[in-house]
Amino acid sequence: MINIFLSVLVFLLISAGSLTAGEVFLDEEFTSLDRWEPFHFSNIENHSSYSLVSFEGRSALKGVANNSASAMLLKRWFNVYEYPLLAWRFQVSNIYKKGDARKKDGDDYPVRLYVMFKYDPAKASFAEKIQYELAKALDGKYPPHSSLNYIWANREQAADSIISPYSSRSLMIPMVKGGKLVGTWVEHRTNIVEDYKKAFGESPPVMAKIAVMSDADNTGESATAYIDYIRIMHE
Repeated sequence: MINIFLSVLVFLLISAGSLTAGEVFLDEEFTSLDRWEPFHFSNIENHSSYSLVSFEGRSALKGVANNSASAMLLKRWFNVYEYPLLAWRFQVSNIYKKGDARKKDGDDYPVRLYVMFKYDPAKASFAEKIQYELAKALDGKYPPHSSLNYIWANREQAADSIISPYSSRSLMIPMVKGGKLVGTWVEHRTNIVEDYKKAFGESPPVMAKIAVMSDADNTGESATAYIDYIRIMHE
């Protein structure tokens, strides 16, 4: 009986551990970049730089933009319905004087988190299929179906949500507005699925990837950003 009891107890402990672990898809504290890969835009020559640093007693991802743009992309896709919660902490050295989310020449941010939703040909309309097949023929892969951009907005009067000047399928969500919190850590937690429904009036595609970016290619300015952690979790 004791052996049976111990076997059942071990099974329950393993099962409980598996359930707990399954509640978190990503717990990134930036002690390594093994989970990430650089992402460069084909039409932008100057790339932002990313490195792991110790900053204010924390391990962090440092992003430096200087008339440049590129991103760090998480290698793995995740199911947004299984893991809808996104949490992170960041800070920036400054905002951009010319930055304006409503205009193409002002579409730069010292830091942003992208959530890019995967295009699914099986669920696309005829017009979408033509559009995405053309894009794939030019770039070798499908672009995202849509995206949410959680940004550090340059202007205090920025709206709570802004359609990207480059695409109606990309929505900018200012998490911080203006320069009052420059030089301090700012922490956020949001529900990706609920944000998407509010932004686009429909449920999001199932699969997504995240990326982090510091960009200054449109304004020609410069800034440094730090990200302390990123977590993707179940509710």
